[in-house]
Amino acid sequence: MAAALSAEQARAAWLEHLAHERRASPRTLEAYGFATARYIAFLSGHRGETITVKGLTEVTAGEVRAWLAHLRSGDRPLSPRSLSQALSAIRTFHRFLDRRLDAPNPAIALVRGPRVKPGAPRPISEDQASGLLAEPGLVPDREDWEAARDQAVLTLLYGCGLRISEALSLKRSDAPLPDQLRITGKGGKTRMVPVLPAVRAAVEAYLAETPFAPAPHEPLFRAKRGGPLSPRHVQATVQQLRGRLGLPASATPHALRHSFATHLLGAGADLRSIQELLGHASLSTTQRYAEVDAAALLSAYSAAHPRA
Repeated sequence: MAAALSAEQARAAWLEHLAHERRASPRTLEAYGFATARYIAFLSGHRGETITVKGLTEVTAGEVRAWLAHLRSGDRPLSPRSLSQALSAIRTFHRFLDRRLDAPNPAIALVRGPRVKPGAPRPISEDQASGLLAEPGLVPDREDWEAARDQAVLTLLYGCGLRISEALSLKRSDAPLPDQLRITGKGGKTRMVPVLPAVRAAVEAYLAETPFAPAPHEPLFRAKRGGPLSPRHVQATVQQLRGRLGLPASATPHALRHSFATHLLGAGADLRSIQELLGHASLSTTQRYAEVDAAALLSAYSAAHPRA
């Protein structure tokens, strides 16, 4: 019977399920495996017995909270974000026990994780953004059309504030780009984004160079062998470019979207307008850019003021 299995046996079956059925990444497997190992070890010590699957069905919300408190107060206390990730691993483990081993535990749903403050966006400077947009054309051993394609994609991210998925969702019928581009973002939310002449010119330069002729309904941006360009390629390209330019690891494709918002705010745009341009459902999400702009202002003040 499944209830007689040890918690460690159930954990091993769960990790096997994540690896081979859910195709979880090695990093996810390592993090989830570590969290659940600590969870089971804590319960064993707390109860003074070997934990079985049946025992896992009897874990109380108070015991889970005690485990989180233990992680928070150990020799190497976890941050609220790490605690939240550990609790997420435990919830996923218990869902597996419920669905695969018929061993539910409703008490787990009663435990709330710590409040995690969203991290502030990490934009790059205008000069760094300009360098990233220009650098694809300077990389050796690349065909001209590939450099033009990468420049066009990165220009869309910075010039229109698009997510990678939004830029790569453009169809051939979307080009030449109009003055305003209709973008469908998260949750199917549609917004209109103004298109700068520089963005339009970058896309047209790519179209003039590309060796492919996709149909109107096919993706605009193509990979080297003609298939749709993948987000992973864009991420790898920016990783290569930032290495060439000596930029920090925070210079990612998404940082170009952050920079779009932060630089607009610094130039006087209001938060409501930026919210619409980014497609944020909540103004509170956009307000994080105001914090970044204020931090940059204070940093400049401290560096420049004679009394600082």
